[in-house]
Amino acid sequence: MRMPAVESRRWTVEEVRALPEEPGRRFEVVDGELLVSPGPSFAHQRVKRELQRLLETYLERYRAGDVLDGPAEIEADAYTLVQPDLFVLPLVDGHRPRDWPEVRRALLIVEVLSTSTARYDRVGKRRRYQRLGAEYWIVDPGARVVERWMPTGERPEVLDVGITWHAPGAGEPITIDLPSLFARALDG
Repeated sequence: MRMPAVESRRWTVEEVRALPEEPGRRFEVVDGELLVSPGPSFAHQRVKRELQRLLETYLERYRAGDVLDGPAEIEADAYTLVQPDLFVLPLVDGHRPRDWPEVRRALLIVEVLSTSTARYDRVGKRRRYQRLGAEYWIVDPGARVVERWMPTGERPEVLDVGITWHAPGAGEPITIDLPSLFARALDG
């Protein structure tokens, strides 16, 4: 279960990186709050894989960005180190980023919800991702919906039929049929 550290102190990225690895556990820190979560469920991984496949096909068609999946650390500042499930990075001089120092921002960040991560995905991480200026999707496999948060939004748009996203530089947007996405990932 994901929960803040028992101690009420402000963790740094450096301290979190120094923690010993624990199989089946992921460590993140958001604005100094330590988050520890278990490994993802089978459903979580299937939804993530299906969504990544769709985004990769779209982005490659237009050479409009690069989609990566976690665990991959995004260091926002000395007190925030997150591992989003999926994130889309802009190209650097027309090419995919080659190393983390080239990554300055994300165009889209996606978290696939689970019971143990729901509070942090919807509150702490959401606020942090919005401050980074990224569109943020919270994909809820249980409810089969996507909550779309815009960088300056105060409320999400909750979508259950489809979601459309237009990567900067792409000739057209991608529209993802959500019932089909969830059916392929969870029912098949």
